[in-house]
Amino acid sequence: MSDPRYLETLYPSYGQQFEMEEVLFRAPTEHQELIIFKNQRFGRVMALDGVIQTTEVDEFIYHEMLTHVPLLAHGSAKRVLIIGGGDGGILREVLRHDAVEQVTQVEIDAQVIEMCKQFLPNHSAGAFEDPRVNIVIDDGKAFVMNCTEKFDVIISDCTDPIGPGEALFESDFYRGCKQCLNEGGIFVAQNGVPFMQPDEAETTKARLQPFFADRTFYCAAVPTYIGGIMSLAWASDDAGLRQHSTEVIAERFARAGFKTRYYNPAIHTGAFALPQYLVDRLAKID
Repeated sequence: MSDPRYLETLYPSYGQQFEMEEVLFRAPTEHQELIIFKNQRFGRVMALDGVIQTTEVDEFIYHEMLTHVPLLAHGSAKRVLIIGGGDGGILREVLRHDAVEQVTQVEIDAQVIEMCKQFLPNHSAGAFEDPRVNIVIDDGKAFVMNCTEKFDVIISDCTDPIGPGEALFESDFYRGCKQCLNEGGIFVAQNGVPFMQPDEAETTKARLQPFFADRTFYCAAVPTYIGGIMSLAWASDDAGLRQHSTEVIAERFARAGFKTRYYNPAIHTGAFALPQYLVDRLAKID
């Protein structure tokens, strides 16, 4: 009998374990090992190469924060580029903004999209069928380095910097993203748990520095991503975009006309306040 537990292997000396009530899908794809299983506490859970990526119960926190913070900070985003995000959660949240006219999503692994549509349908909630969406199966780094289109917001919903996700933390990727942004554009990206992965924040800020005038991070507390708060990288050429008052964000949010489960205007402005241990580490890069 196979072991009914799933042990995450992201860290060599520390981890979390999930009981697998039922394995819904398990197979190597073209690029990575994919598993989707049921857990009593977290619902359906997806993991890639030994690392938990998303769960039904708390996915809304991550997806709302990685989407609504840049879109509402921008204020008039019409064209959005998503790198990764094969589960469809980011796409779902982006499409809640009626002002968005076109979304391009670049995912390296077509099977991740297909399996998530089948086994995690609530993540995308039909978003892949929206006529505003263009799905491109390609390497994210290669796409941005060769892209001639321009976008108002770029969201990198990448895995950790190991395996296929490693290229999405490299300088060439950030250079490509800058080339793809319209003036006044914003780039955001998943950037790990800084208490457990402190080098990631330092490295990301240093690699963003040649391309963006304003580089920082904002935070969200996602239970699945153990070890403390999750950091989300932020880059633009206008520091004022992350310094809007809560009142300005509240006005934009009200105009957007949808409800959220984690995000709100006070969370938005407060998310840019970083814990001192992260502030101290990032200060080395300035």
